[in-house]
Amino acid sequence: MFLLFSCQSHQEPEKTKLVYSSTDIPTDSSVILGINRMDSLLALIDGRTVAVVGNQTSVVNDSIHLVDTLLSRKVNIVKVFSPEHGFRGTGSAGQKIDNSIDAKTGIPIISLYGAHKKPTKSDLHGVDFVIFDIQDVGVRFYTYISTLHYVMEACAELNLSLLVLDRPNPNGDYIDGPVLEMKHRSFVGMHPVPVVHGMTIGEYALMVNGEKWLKDQKKCDLTVLTCLNYQHDMRYVLPIPPSPNLRSEISVRLYPSLCFFEGTTVSVGRGTDQPFELYGHPELDPTDFNFTPKSQMGAIYPKHQNISCGGVFLGEEPINSKFSLGYLMTALNELGDPVSVINRKKFFILLSGTEKLYRQILAGYSEDEIRKTWRSDLEKFKQIRAKYLRYD
Repeated sequence: MFLLFSCQSHQEPEKTKLVYSSTDIPTDSSVILGINRMDSLLALIDGRTVAVVGNQTSVVNDSIHLVDTLLSRKVNIVKVFSPEHGFRGTGSAGQKIDNSIDAKTGIPIISLYGAHKKPTKSDLHGVDFVIFDIQDVGVRFYTYISTLHYVMEACAELNLSLLVLDRPNPNGDYIDGPVLEMKHRSFVGMHPVPVVHGMTIGEYALMVNGEKWLKDQKKCDLTVLTCLNYQHDMRYVLPIPPSPNLRSEISVRLYPSLCFFEGTTVSVGRGTDQPFELYGHPELDPTDFNFTPKSQMGAIYPKHQNISCGGVFLGEEPINSKFSLGYLMTALNELGDPVSVINRKKFFILLSGTEKLYRQILAGYSEDEIRKTWRSDLEKFKQIRAKYLRYD
């Protein structure tokens, strides 16, 4: 489980538990995840040689890892692939994760991050069935859907079957943000979708396949094992942190808004015990709230490490919070232009998926004025999205 470090403040919020680690999570127990439909899963595997793409969220009934469960059922698993943050989910954002051998099972673990984002023919040698099971958060720049794209592409090229075990989207109740312009395509945004796309990872895979977004417009032999009793408007609290710095329900809800700060000199609290529940900077007023980022698991070199930052605590925002430019625009107004630092502007544009947002903010547009410029693209996306929905 994750280590806790102090976050100092003049009006320090009450220290919160890692809500994901408790048994009192208010998740809807009637929802049955794809991974928990074990009879259907085993029938689809049907004796084939398997590779699993997964991480710490890939557990059956929130307890036993999928790899261990399938091995106990005599499934022949020969490879495991892991996304950003690694197989156990402890790596920092952007941290290089090396290939390894799983100590418990002896199965090779191949990292799909850094320079090696796509499984090679050699990686998949001897495999005829690939299972993808990773908890996503429904946001374009959260890189698990980029890993999904490359896994689908490799399967399409090698004529391998891919099974996606579907999971609820904790931000699946709405759609918002600018749609990515393909000239700004990168690993933090590979498809022409808005910041918040409102789809499960299974629905998203169907869209990637159906819209022919894979290389050379290939299509993958894709099956999605859907959730049961799930609807997009349900509140669903993730039982396990999907990555080291999304540790609470409110951090998952604030993530679409606060991640834009990653393209600025403003900290989102990496290196504190409440990342993505606050933001700050050494030049912001520390009177009401301040914190000092420290090196820790999941944030080895946090922004402004060991430097006191003034800022704003957001951990008590409404749990139904949706995407907003308000936090970003407020901070930028107080700091001037923390985006224009070398390499920050490029990353900010990649996160935005467009140069327009940066220009609009600098030009003094209001949030309402900026949102009006998204409307047409969002309507077009909604029409595409509707073709692949399975829970509405």
